[in-house]
Amino acid sequence: MTLAQQEALDAAYVMPTFARKPVEFVRGEGMHLYDDQGRSYLDFLAGIGCDSLGHCPPVLVQALQDQAASLIHVSNYYYEEHRGQVAEHLSELLNRFAPQDQQTPWKTFFSNSGAESNECALKLARLYGRRQAEAKGSETVPYYVVTIDASFHGRTMMTLAATAQPKFHTDFAPMPEGFFDVPRNDIEALEAVFAAHGSEICAVMLECIQGESGVHPMTPEYLQAVRRLTEEHDALMICDEVQCGIFRTGRPFGFQQFGIVPDVVSMAKGIAGGFPAGACAAKAAIADLFAPGIHGTTFGGSCLAMAAMEAVLGALDQEDLCASIEATGAYFREQLGSLAGIENVRGLGLMVGCDLAEGLPDAPQVVAAGLEAGFVLNYTGPRTLRFLPPLICDNADVDALMAWLGAYLDESRV
Repeated sequence: MTLAQQEALDAAYVMPTFARKPVEFVRGEGMHLYDDQGRSYLDFLAGIGCDSLGHCPPVLVQALQDQAASLIHVSNYYYEEHRGQVAEHLSELLNRFAPQDQQTPWKTFFSNSGAESNECALKLARLYGRRQAEAKGSETVPYYVVTIDASFHGRTMMTLAATAQPKFHTDFAPMPEGFFDVPRNDIEALEAVFAAHGSEICAVMLECIQGESGVHPMTPEYLQAVRRLTEEHDALMICDEVQCGIFRTGRPFGFQQFGIVPDVVSMAKGIAGGFPAGACAAKAAIADLFAPGIHGTTFGGSCLAMAAMEAVLGALDQEDLCASIEATGAYFREQLGSLAGIENVRGLGLMVGCDLAEGLPDAPQVVAAGLEAGFVLNYTGPRTLRFLPPLICDNADVDALMAWLGAYLDESRV
């Protein structure tokens, strides 16, 4: 079916929640996508960070084909292959780089998306606060969650309320209450909210590297302050690793770049290489507050999802690939920073953001021009570009993008 036919069907029958780009992708391989005319594109978005091994990696394709041929879905009422193995692997990955005295078994709830993973984390934090109050005989049940300005945690009503960006709230007010928002990397403001409301707070929820705001890392000092304050007030530290996790920074999780160990970790996107899947993991003592019937899902942890996760995590968890992600990411940022008009290059590993100087085309124009030239790019603000390529990206791919982007910006300067 042609692009024009797809556009007509979309306009007639699909809810208009996305402003789609004028291209129909029909095939992918590695770093490349192909449209309905057979044209090739170099992909620096990876399905918004989901296609961690690139497009249609043989190890994932084979795992899905094999699983689909044997069993697709039976529900969480029963045991199934792969689930326990993946949960064990995640526990090991979460403990990696942690000091010996902070290593503990982690238990995982499998979901379908990042929003569901964060919803699970928020419910677990509320439950933790309630159980702590009951144990202390306190009438004050802490249920507030501290979140960070410009964060993004999902599109459900609860995770949208946790997303500290008012522009997402206006059309859906009133939002669920129970959140305190504080500025990013402002330790004084964080201490002030705990000083005023410490007994009401059950958790702090944050992204160690904010993605949707344009790739903004937290400082190590700020994250360590979060860890200290949550421990002092018997609250949980929740790391939203949906975008910065699953080896995107070169380590299994973004928090491992900052010398902290949280209590709860949410994940999704790259965890199954583009197959819809998510997970919320917590230290075992916290996870065991859940009991049958308190939380659940129909499709989360399906046979197909678990087979995909096992294959993808196994392929990503390789020392050579981790080293390549860190090295290619450093090269990417270096080359990006060398282009005239590119400002504030930031990120870790293959999670990269930058700003366009005044006098250059705005970010949407750059993304549109890139598509015309055969590059799949992304913007998160009027002058902000975000790059989330597949984790197989190498220096040659970076060089191809830089050659085009440098020439385009030079030609477009006003």
